Amino acid sequence: MKAKGGCFCGQIRYEVNSDTFIAVSCHCRDCQYVSGGEPAVVVAVPSDTVRTVKGHARVFSTTAESGGRVYRSFCADCGTPLFAGSEGHPETIGVKIGSFDDPSGFTPAYYVWVSSAQPWHHIDPTKLAFQKNPRQP
Repeated sequence: MKAKGGCFCGQIRYEVNSDTFIAVSCHCRDCQYVSGGEPAVVVAVPSDTVRTVKGHARVFSTTAESGGRVYRSFCADCGTPLFAGSEGHPETIGVKIGSFDDPSGFTPAYYVWVSSAQPWHHIDPTKLAFQKNPRQP
């Protein structure tokens, strides 16, 4: 996958060049907060395959239910969510699908944190759905 993206105002631009990726839809409350109510849909790729070519994202960190630190990167000027990741898995970064120049080619392979999904969130019954993260009970 070779893709480009950035924020709404154009202050931040990035490139992704990865042979390994998977799209995931997260319905946790934290993702709902930062997305304005919807789940966060990300393409998970190896961290070393993402390169920022213009600007610098601002980072906001929180403690997840697991106790680990989670970060979310966004444009400080326009607020566009760009990336997400965790200290427990620094080898992987989640690129927010909406920040790609062309997000139409990505479809979530599965859903996580459906235990927190709002009743009006669509969960495709033909795909895997996990109550929390797949690694958690």
